Amino acid sequence: MAVLYAYQAFVPPPPPDPQKAAQQQSATPQASAAAPSTAAAAAPAVPSAPAPRTLVADTTERETVVETADVEAVLSNRGGRVLHWRLRHYLDAQGKPVDLVPSDLPPNQAAPFELSLQDPQLTTRVNQALYRTSAPARVDATNTSQTVAFEYEDATGVRVRKEFLFQPRDYLVSFSVTAVQGDRDLRPAIAWGPGLGDAGAAAGGGNFFTGNLVQPPQAIFHQDGKVVRLPSSKVTSGSAHEGELPFAGIDDHYFLAAAINAGKTRVDYGTLTVPGPDATQRQFLVPTFRFAKPTAVKFFVGPKQFDTLRRVDPELVRAINFGVFGWLSVPLLGVLTWLHSYIGNYGWSIIALTVLINLLMFPLRHKSVVSMRKMQAIQPQVKAIQERYANLSMTDPKKQAMNTEVMNLYRERGVNPAAGCIPMLLTFPVLIGLNAVFSQAIELRGADFALWIHDLSTHDPYYVTPLLMGATLFWQTKMTPSTADPTQQKMMLFMPVMMTGIFLHLASGLAIYYLVGNLWAVGQQYFTNWLIGPPTLAVARPPAERRVKKAGSGRTAAAESEK
Repeated sequence: MAVLYAYQAFVPPPPPDPQKAAQQQSATPQASAAAPSTAAAAAPAVPSAPAPRTLVADTTERETVVETADVEAVLSNRGGRVLHWRLRHYLDAQGKPVDLVPSDLPPNQAAPFELSLQDPQLTTRVNQALYRTSAPARVDATNTSQTVAFEYEDATGVRVRKEFLFQPRDYLVSFSVTAVQGDRDLRPAIAWGPGLGDAGAAAGGGNFFTGNLVQPPQAIFHQDGKVVRLPSSKVTSGSAHEGELPFAGIDDHYFLAAAINAGKTRVDYGTLTVPGPDATQRQFLVPTFRFAKPTAVKFFVGPKQFDTLRRVDPELVRAINFGVFGWLSVPLLGVLTWLHSYIGNYGWSIIALTVLINLLMFPLRHKSVVSMRKMQAIQPQVKAIQERYANLSMTDPKKQAMNTEVMNLYRERGVNPAAGCIPMLLTFPVLIGLNAVFSQAIELRGADFALWIHDLSTHDPYYVTPLLMGATLFWQTKMTPSTADPTQQKMMLFMPVMMTGIFLHLASGLAIYYLVGNLWAVGQQYFTNWLIGPPTLAVARPPAERRVKKAGSGRTAAAESEK
């Protein structure tokens, strides 16, 4: 385990092969075009016949800004689509609200809530048309739900109506669409376009232990009781998934866009890679939804904030990828946010959580120290027993007699050899669970503490907390009672060095947790040492006296004489 940790911490992932990246970029549009509905939404402009006379439309392009308590959405009457979806409570690296609609895309890419039809020319017409809307330039949906509708009709019998119902809170919008030509239902699919935003699309790389793992956009859907996540590398040409999907869409490290409980759903995924700044690449997923009945389909487009997701739909919380220790990460996050509701600072909330965890561990840690002290006290007797059997080979049956005698000595002195490991075994899952919280929970994204630590989800920029953590771990290791030989004790002192190296690039919140936990353990060690007094080493008796066994008693003569 230690070797694995060190390898993951210090060996970075290999750089991507430029030739493979170029091949992927050139192949990506083909993969997207293979999915029928995606291709229709994002296909190059198709040569079209003269535009038919419009019956219901607008003459100028206009934008409508809808403000909810959580979102500022900008809609255009050209195609009745969404141009921006800005999250009012989350800022990007430039200090601006996070926009989940990416910028600077190729002109042939769809925008959210465009339509995809079987006829490419008709698709282009309904997505480029100027729809009529009665909505004002600004719509206030901060307190009550508001509807924004777009309508289009032309002389060929094509009629399209789109309706957005914005909820005041929780990043929700319900979308309905009807598209007919005469009496024929055009059965439109809903294109989302490339997603999800700019920050996630430019991310990627790193690993779990270096602390810079950032998940780029990926496909995500709930099917047959399981949450399926598909990175872009596993999205194949014409990748489609169909069924009763409680939710389906795309997500990145912190944000999610998904249709929720829409009944029978088919979602097609494509990929798109475009150049980014400074010779980087931006990688997007391109989903297109087809619903059995596209009426009042609920979409969640927002942060993967646990309480918000739970209010929207309890199953939606599974979109947060806490990993195999999710069963522990969820309650830890719940306690942390509860503490934050009273304290108001996540750094101090982490310290309070650490104190609570160590209070629960206090009795076990006390018993562990007492047991280790007893082990240390009888170590001369254990070594004397081992020396008597030192000349025997490991396969000699008489070796079993040595083990029996040592176990009898442990039993007589009330020593449990495994007691010293129990606190470590219990705290290790907590450490892994908290690491998942700090690396995945958006609640900690950009959470300020004090002094130089302004984001508890990223590493300490000056490495002060991991170095202090390593120093306190070394202090704790030196003062913990040990029965190991000198060589093993030196190996144990390497652990603080290794852990310091790992923590250099883990979340500063995790380093604070471990640092405070170490200080607590050192303080408890001093308290226990004062309580039980200095160790008293047992003196091994002469061999002739030691080897005498009382018939049928199973007790050593030394133990009987001490009675």
